Amino acid sequence: MALSKTALDTDLSVHSTFASRYVRASLPRFRMPENSIPKEAAYQIINDELMLDGNPRLNLASFVTTWMEPECDKLIMAAINKNYVDMDEYPVTTELQNRCVNMIAHLFNAPLGESEAAIGVGTVGSSEAIMLAGLAFKRKWQNRRKAEGKPIDNPNIVTGANVQVCWEKFARYFEVELKEVKLREDYFVMDPEKAVEMVDENTICVAAILGSTLNGEFEDVKRLNDLLVEKNQETGWDTPIHVDAASGGFIAPFIYPEIEWDFRLPLVKSINVSGHKYGLVYAGIGWVIWRSKEDLPEELIFHINYLGADQPTFTLNFSKGSSQVIAQYYQLIRLGYEGYKNVMENCRDNMLVLKEGIEKTGRFNIVSKDVGVPLVAFSLKDNKLHNEFELSDMLRRFGWIVPAYTMPPDAQNVTVLRVVIREDFSRTLAERLVNDIQKVLHELETLPSRLSARISITDSDDKDHNTVVVKKTTLETQREITTVWRKFVMERKKMNGVC
Repeated sequence: MALSKTALDTDLSVHSTFASRYVRASLPRFRMPENSIPKEAAYQIINDELMLDGNPRLNLASFVTTWMEPECDKLIMAAINKNYVDMDEYPVTTELQNRCVNMIAHLFNAPLGESEAAIGVGTVGSSEAIMLAGLAFKRKWQNRRKAEGKPIDNPNIVTGANVQVCWEKFARYFEVELKEVKLREDYFVMDPEKAVEMVDENTICVAAILGSTLNGEFEDVKRLNDLLVEKNQETGWDTPIHVDAASGGFIAPFIYPEIEWDFRLPLVKSINVSGHKYGLVYAGIGWVIWRSKEDLPEELIFHINYLGADQPTFTLNFSKGSSQVIAQYYQLIRLGYEGYKNVMENCRDNMLVLKEGIEKTGRFNIVSKDVGVPLVAFSLKDNKLHNEFELSDMLRRFGWIVPAYTMPPDAQNVTVLRVVIREDFSRTLAERLVNDIQKVLHELETLPSRLSARISITDSDDKDHNTVVVKKTTLETQREITTVWRKFVMERKKMNGVC
């Protein structure tokens, strides 16, 4: 959630052209208006502003689902006023959540008995799921250390530098040291050998990523498990593994079932997955599953009765809507194993079409893998004249939102573009995107090099003609150059006078 801020250089009032037939007075932008306005006016004012948002279907930066069937949309709207946490009032919704937890646990090969219920909970996304899993690991580590008479003031967690920001939030919010395995320019995920080397007696868990945000690659959880088993035997420790399967958890079971990454591995104690990514549900649903009841300390579960009967709860928030839980259940029974497999295979096929088209331009290196989350991450072979940030910026003119970013340390010299293939990204769109990339490349060739836009800071008033050199990071320099270049392009557009 972005922190709130006001734009100082904008009008302090909100105006709407078409709503003026209902109301003529402008509305304050950052204060609640004194008087009510007609519902038609409120709708029109908001609708007019939202028209300037991007098209979700063309937002290729996001893993989040942007399309569902109309029948599911109806179920979502019918449940929009149900509070998910009120289990006594809405017992059927609670039952549907429990069914989802058990279905996902079986999908992840949880070692459950014939009639044994799975241990898990629905969350607002993988960020909350990771917080809950991390808290469980921290509490189990603390309990074990206390029993051994050892200090509990310095817990740490081992991850790769490619982890999503929610892991950094967990570490900072809950006072856990984050030990990151640095990347390399030819290896963009966590190295299992280096990760295990960083494990010590204070490590509450090692976090492996099934589907890196940066390039979609699956980390080798099997190798990590085997190495960690050996280290635990040598040291007497009991360091476990958490798998962040936010993106890959609804992909690997259907099209890569031979890959061992889940509860088939003995040290994997919990897994999170985003229902709103390849679980094919709109934003607002995630899941965390534990291997067994012993892996979730009982003292973390709260019991309340002020909504009716006794209700156990283990969440960071309290109230939330039921719609996304119901939507997840709809997808699980509507698609089944066969349907999810078809969707994921189609995404993979469209990814290969896009990858082949990008490779045929002869201008890019592909840094993503064929096995992993269906996305294409690529970088310019030669970015001396123009870089990936410029390409990303110019693609927006065609409506495409394609992010450009630098890799984390120690691969920060690599800049990539990334296109995420979701269910609603067709082969036709893939071909169109390649055509637009080629158009942008051709136009970039007609523009001056970004190197000519270098800025030197010189103190011209200094009598001694001293030059003041301000050292900037690589990213700051790239952004500064891109800003100057963008200004040049905008001036060029004004000169063209397109009408």
